[in-house]
Amino acid sequence: MQLRPLGRTGLDVSILGFGASSLGGVFRATDDDASIRTVNTALDLGINFIDVAPYYGATRAETVLGKALRGIERSRYILATKVGQYGEGEFDFSAARVIRSLDESCARLGVDYIDLLQCHDIEFASIDQIVDETIPALIALKRAGRIGHVGITGLPLKVFPAVLDRAPARWVETVLSFCHYELNDTSLESLLPYFAGKGVGVINASPTGMGLLTPRGVPAWHPAPPALVAAARRAVDYCTSIGADIVKLAVQFSVANPAIATTLVGSADPENIRRNIAAACEPVDPVLLARAQEILRPVHNHNFTRGRPENRDPVLA
Repeated sequence: MQLRPLGRTGLDVSILGFGASSLGGVFRATDDDASIRTVNTALDLGINFIDVAPYYGATRAETVLGKALRGIERSRYILATKVGQYGEGEFDFSAARVIRSLDESCARLGVDYIDLLQCHDIEFASIDQIVDETIPALIALKRAGRIGHVGITGLPLKVFPAVLDRAPARWVETVLSFCHYELNDTSLESLLPYFAGKGVGVINASPTGMGLLTPRGVPAWHPAPPALVAAARRAVDYCTSIGADIVKLAVQFSVANPAIATTLVGSADPENIRRNIAAACEPVDPVLLARAQEILRPVHNHNFTRGRPENRDPVLA
């Protein structure tokens, strides 16, 4: 699989990464044995970047991933996890919790080193605390050799420059954005030159919009407004009617942008991850892409947001 540099980290990551939230049963009930086979299939077929968090499945995702990685040569994968979010509505970005969280994650994952440690969903935090306390704690862990690199994640796009413009240069090395570079929403694109100028690597997650662009559809907790859900369903139904796979199209569209280092896909099914990897290695069908985008044009960049009021993006719903 093609590799791309992750900003200035020195890491070369597969253009398709493994989003391990799926191992925590976030989207559906899952079987741990199948989840473990899925991780092994992903690694065997060329994925080298894995992203997880203690929040996913209330630590289940990290625990299952740790079992899957047992006995696998550490040099075969680049491992990212997160700090700051631990349960539904449970956030703690304090320096003390950051250190304890790393220890807990390493124990569950069966490793003593994390390649990339990220502040998770910073829209729920005070930006002052992220800049003045959380990131310095991560930098201390990096200098101590416990982690390799520091990143931030979030849904609202405005939180990224809010941190990057205040933190010392090169302290924050990656951003993880989700639901903003996919068939129906390309708003992340507006920030790509800014990230490139700062040497920040870009991780794109949820190329299907957390289920929007899938035959299964969105889970009950999904925050998308009804008009967006309905438009996505029309695009899904069109692809189904002509025998096309909208998930394949969504993956191909996302990985095609060279300014995005890696796009995360989640699955707990070995065959699904095989299909996603095959899709990432094939060129997109331009006619199908144009038709799907035309169906989605009325809701292009219509979005949803969340977090503290001052951290939310304006909503075009």
